[in-house]
Amino acid sequence: MITTPEHDQRMAKMTFASVYPHYVSKIEKKGRTVDELHQVMEWLTGFTPNKIKALIEENVTFEQFFQQATLNQNATLIKGVICGYRIEDITTPLTQQVRYLDKLVDELAKGRKMEKILRSEK
Repeated sequence: MITTPEHDQRMAKMTFASVYPHYVSKIEKKGRTVDELHQVMEWLTGFTPNKIKALIEENVTFEQFFQQATLNQNATLIKGVICGYRIEDITTPLTQQVRYLDKLVDELAKGRKMEKILRSEK
């Protein structure tokens, strides 16, 4: 699915700090922990919990957030639909990366096993 330039620009300029509390709320309502959320984020981006905290305090945009990230080589294994978009069909890299994160948070909230969320090799 092709996103519009306006949508992509909105994603790029949105701050990570504005979305992070929603991630926390979503997963905690379903009985998951912030530690698990950080584990998922670290797998995707390489960011430690301290780095995540620093990025929140710096009020970075998603564009800045993912510029600093080292995306996991298995991130392309994240597939499916999130917010009406099929992740593997998104053509704008930054928008796709934000949706990767959204999808992982969604899977965590839905109770999926951590090994599955982290796309562990068998």
